[in-house]
Amino acid sequence: MIKNIITILLMLFGAFILCACATLSSMPIDNVKVAGRESAAHGDLKTQVDNLALPLLAAGQTPGLVVGVLRPDGEKFTFGYGVTDKPQGVDIRGDTLFAVGSVSKGFIAEVTVVLVHKGVLRWDETLDTLLPSSVPLSADARKITLLQLVTHTSGLPRQMLSVEILSSFIHYLFTGENFYRSLDNEKVMDFLADFQRPASVQPRYSNLGYALLDYILQHRTGKQVNQLLAENITGPLGLEHTSYNARLLPGYPRRAIGHAGDQPKFIRRGQVVPDWHFSSFMVGAAGLYTNADDLLTYAQAHMRPTGNPALDSALRDSLTVRYDRTRQAAALAWIVDDIGSQKITYQVGFIGGYSSYIGLDTRHKIAVVVLQNSFNWTNNIGHRLLQRMGEAEDEKARAAQGRAGVHP
Repeated sequence: MIKNIITILLMLFGAFILCACATLSSMPIDNVKVAGRESAAHGDLKTQVDNLALPLLAAGQTPGLVVGVLRPDGEKFTFGYGVTDKPQGVDIRGDTLFAVGSVSKGFIAEVTVVLVHKGVLRWDETLDTLLPSSVPLSADARKITLLQLVTHTSGLPRQMLSVEILSSFIHYLFTGENFYRSLDNEKVMDFLADFQRPASVQPRYSNLGYALLDYILQHRTGKQVNQLLAENITGPLGLEHTSYNARLLPGYPRRAIGHAGDQPKFIRRGQVVPDWHFSSFMVGAAGLYTNADDLLTYAQAHMRPTGNPALDSALRDSLTVRYDRTRQAAALAWIVDDIGSQKITYQVGFIGGYSSYIGLDTRHKIAVVVLQNSFNWTNNIGHRLLQRMGEAEDEKARAAQGRAGVHP
């Protein structure tokens, strides 16, 4: 009987993980008419965003959200909806802080890129040299490279399927409390002693891998990840509202409060859930707070010069696909997909009571940010808006060529 219960619980945990993975590939292609796409690029942007965002509020999917848009001409717009918390919350705006979960990985991955460009690390270094000699490693674990950690191609699982994590996950379903505490300390390295690499090598999302990356960066540099982030990314870009140390950020008391949505299963949708806090190896992987204003500046830095050539080179490098495939090609923490006729580079994050999205259309120099203060698997506003805007820009280009008598 006990064995059967454990099996069922493991299946439930596995279903949760599979749903998280499926979310990345289930964002729909938009079949909106050209007229609708044109309006996204020709002055009716707010109406387009309203049409995508307001139904979420009307359906009670989230207490609030913010949508940030970077236009091809470099103009930035933010559209806030709803409130930070009901019933006493304040209106959500572009400067409202959100926890962004795994979007944190993009930042720590790019810290790694900068350090590789500086010669502090090498992509081909393996765990054999990246970790202290006292850490027991299996033959397969010894061969894992830094690049494989950053691109999720190490073969490491999302997390250890231990009794401790399973127990924490069950507790989370009823309380919303953090179930990744086991990854936030040196226990993550115990898994490596018996690790066996899967037969097929392909991207396999791994919080465990990024917890190791967090440790490696601190071990190699002697600095905490928040210091590394400030020195290499947020400081040079002037992102004053982005940090792993959320309580020190301006506006933290007025931050968006997380709420239950599709998860946790046994908490009613719309109820406040606890913030997730990390103190060690999961800080870089999942602990970031930021806002839509900063994320638009961050997105723009990947597509336009910042005045810092070394940083520009590192950010461009982060977008380079390292494992190509027809769906969910892997760059450095970024995913690259063809959505309709557009190529979109993006990341998503789910943590506690939050859902986040950042997407780039590098060909048109467009970006969209969507932050919700509810845990919702359905997070497709960003994809749809990027697709509409990209197709609108293509329509404009075709019209201009037609007027000039040029045939593509």
